[in-house]
Amino acid sequence: MKVCDILFATARGAYWYDDQAAIRNGASRDGFTYAGPALTPGFPQIRIPARAASLGLVLEDGQVAWGDMMTVQYAGAGGREPPFDPEAARRVVERVVMPRLVGRELGAFPVACSEVFAPDGDSPPLPRPIAYGVSQALLAAIAHARRTTMTEVLCADYGLPVIAEPVPLFSQSGDDRYDNVDKMILKGIDVLPHGLINNRDKLGPGGDTFAQYARWVAQRVRQLGGPDYAPALHFDLYGTAGLEFGADLDAMAAWLVGVEASVRPFQLRIETPFDLGGRDAQIEGFGRLRQRLARLGSTIELVADEWCDTLEDVRAFSAAGAAHLLQVKMPDMGSLSESVQAVLECRAGATRAYLGGSCAETDLSARAAVHVALACRPAMLLAKPGMGVDEAIMIVGNEQNRTLALLKSRLAQRP
Repeated sequence: MKVCDILFATARGAYWYDDQAAIRNGASRDGFTYAGPALTPGFPQIRIPARAASLGLVLEDGQVAWGDMMTVQYAGAGGREPPFDPEAARRVVERVVMPRLVGRELGAFPVACSEVFAPDGDSPPLPRPIAYGVSQALLAAIAHARRTTMTEVLCADYGLPVIAEPVPLFSQSGDDRYDNVDKMILKGIDVLPHGLINNRDKLGPGGDTFAQYARWVAQRVRQLGGPDYAPALHFDLYGTAGLEFGADLDAMAAWLVGVEASVRPFQLRIETPFDLGGRDAQIEGFGRLRQRLARLGSTIELVADEWCDTLEDVRAFSAAGAAHLLQVKMPDMGSLSESVQAVLECRAGATRAYLGGSCAETDLSARAAVHVALACRPAMLLAKPGMGVDEAIMIVGNEQNRTLALLKSRLAQRP
């Protein structure tokens, strides 16, 4: 099966691109927007609509395999790509990708990715949002050519077993952090609520506002969940604890242990307690905080996100044993092949992978993520896109369940 042409279509991300620096530094809300100037390059204002672009590979049998290109909500932060520009991406695809793809015979997915995304002399690497979308389309095209699922393509091409069991789902609340928790509990989500603690007001003086919220979440799980329902409680602090406690990691650890005690018996996960401005500093800081928590007898699991953007970053965090879980943030990784490799390398070591992404993604990229998760088996998968909870759980959950039904049927037919 050959690629005959490439189509383009405008697309919308499911949420917004937000200037993390401006929000973290106290930008005030003005309705759904934010007041004040943007601080991150590429943002004309603090909040802008998430932009995406669909790319379709026209195959010789007339079918079209689609993938979506985009960046993440907090584009430009923590070493990430700037907000996505669809027109600039299209020009790069036409100049660089089309000559490599049109007329190409589809083969193994890893080989196709390595050849299509290979550096070209002194030219810069292909922008990661483009590699993300093109690799989705490639995986869909190969699955179509083989008349199989994208999960089975990945399992076959990476030598992985087909396991017809679900991957735990993690749901994020957005700013509607109370009603959305109820939705998550009523739907029995495995990991919740994220919480979006992205400024100091949400953390509160001495971390008290967040501590009260965490206690409320645990109480709500006990109230609405059944006796056997025990989700992990995962909160993303977006570096705000570092702003509050500064370099005093002893005080930060003691505060976190207090929060942990208040939410027992639920497992507590803390993502990005601080942002130290670079990968090496972030790894060192995570390592020191992890040691302090261990000395206090804590079982809190630390989750790395900022400055853990690429496969190289994942390798560095994993080698240092800095965090318990590393977010494999798929649009930041670029090609799906990079996300696959990142999860597999985490599994081969002592660090677990959280296959994540962004609320700013699309329905198409979210469904592709399900197949990466089912093949590679991370510790959990983000329910995405959007911040409405229901829609993300539906898109990712339904794709997972339909694929599992098909995989179970095929496994049952094997001799």
